[in-house]
Amino acid sequence: MAARSGFALVNLNARQDLLHQLFGDHHGWLLDRLRARLGCPSDAADMASETFVQVVALDDPHSIREPRALLTTIAKRLMYASWRRRDLERAYRDALANEPQQYAPSAEQQALAIEALIEIDRLLEGLSSRARAAFLYSQLDGLTYAEIARELGVSAPRVHQYVVQGLRACFEARP
Repeated sequence: MAARSGFALVNLNARQDLLHQLFGDHHGWLLDRLRARLGCPSDAADMASETFVQVVALDDPHSIREPRALLTTIAKRLMYASWRRRDLERAYRDALANEPQQYAPSAEQQALAIEALIEIDRLLEGLSSRARAAFLYSQLDGLTYAEIARELGVSAPRVHQYVVQGLRACFEARP
């Protein structure tokens, strides 16, 4: 048993050494790219850190052949997700601004609603824009398939397929 734990320790040390080297070799480069892209040093630092958190979470970092390509891909996905969240928050706040003041939710309710919107967006992110729209029209606005079909310029059976895709995405994400 001692030999086995020694082997695990060697593997852990090799993994840590590799991750340390990846960070040392590429963190500055990634941070510079993100600063140029985002225009905000603190956002760039956060995004670079989150990128390396995802690298650390990889099952086998030894299989990384092109570290900068991988880091770029992860960072781009994080940037797009961040922009999507920001757009959702902005759209929600814009919608609130158009409502009479007496109907305005509390700050806590707003924060919970934004969290829910972000979670819904995450659940539906693999769907096409039409499938997302059909699902949301159906579930949030209560539109019929015929109404959604007219809105999207597709057939009602196609709307049904879109809604099923949305329901499946939500169901599969359940713990």
